[in-house]
Amino acid sequence: MKSESGLKLAYLCAVLNAVIIGFSFLFTKVALEHANPVDTLTHRFAVSFVVMSIPVAFGWVKFKFRGKLLALLLLATMYPVGFFLFQAFGLQHASSAEGGILYAFTPIVTMVLASVFLKEVTTLFQKVSIFLSVSGVVLIFVMKGTDFDFSNFTGIFLLVMSSLAFAGYSVLVRSLLRVYSPTEISYVMLGIGFVSFSAVSITTHVAAGTLDLLLAPLTSGSFVVSILYLGVLSSLVTALTANYALSKIEASRMSVFANLGTVVSIIAGAIFLGEEITVHHLIGSALIIAGVIGANRLGRKKVTA
Repeated sequence: MKSESGLKLAYLCAVLNAVIIGFSFLFTKVALEHANPVDTLTHRFAVSFVVMSIPVAFGWVKFKFRGKLLALLLLATMYPVGFFLFQAFGLQHASSAEGGILYAFTPIVTMVLASVFLKEVTTLFQKVSIFLSVSGVVLIFVMKGTDFDFSNFTGIFLLVMSSLAFAGYSVLVRSLLRVYSPTEISYVMLGIGFVSFSAVSITTHVAAGTLDLLLAPLTSGSFVVSILYLGVLSSLVTALTANYALSKIEASRMSVFANLGTVVSIIAGAIFLGEEITVHHLIGSALIIAGVIGANRLGRKKVTA
């Protein structure tokens, strides 16, 4: 039986995760003014991996890899590698609003996968709550005047694959957390992410003869600050908090917290960018928050696996 203190910490980690991701949109906008998406990912995961390698090098964090190594590799392939690459290339063919709408459906996909592979049971109230949260995000983007172009098959397909990758990670990590600690899994995720994004970025620049452009953004103070936030907080800390939360909370219930990032990004945009908060923002945010609370508090059942 999960301890009450462990659950409270897990929920705190889930909320912290959503807050950090919500603010990450601001820093991503700044970073992308100086580098393309893949180069930004390379710098981001280089920072996160180097920072986490420090306590590992000093022996403050111990690792003991045992069994299920292929599953661990598959996990990192899903997230962060698959998720971010599908998202980056998908957004080259589709709008960020379309990406936001499709990503909002991730909790539903996670719920289905978790019920199939983890035998997680959700009540009717929880299902309704998850759909409520998704509808809040969709409302916000639709009321912004988003024109969803279904003829844009490439962009939509890649963004759907991005959501599937994240849902797959949420489900697979629950199984791996029975073998590995959240810290061990996070370190592997960050390491494989760093190697993968670096390989794609360097290969692309070498082929184009623009390798010097990879390090050029580091001369910008705003880019460095953004990368530090994205690398340390939005990659390292979110990996640790998400993996810890998933060790205590079912994947179907944890996934709905991701939509809280939309609420945080609205607040961040209003505070730092002077963006207007409208009635549909308030209604959509209320639906998201109600959905998160409902999915985690109403009619909970024990996991059968």
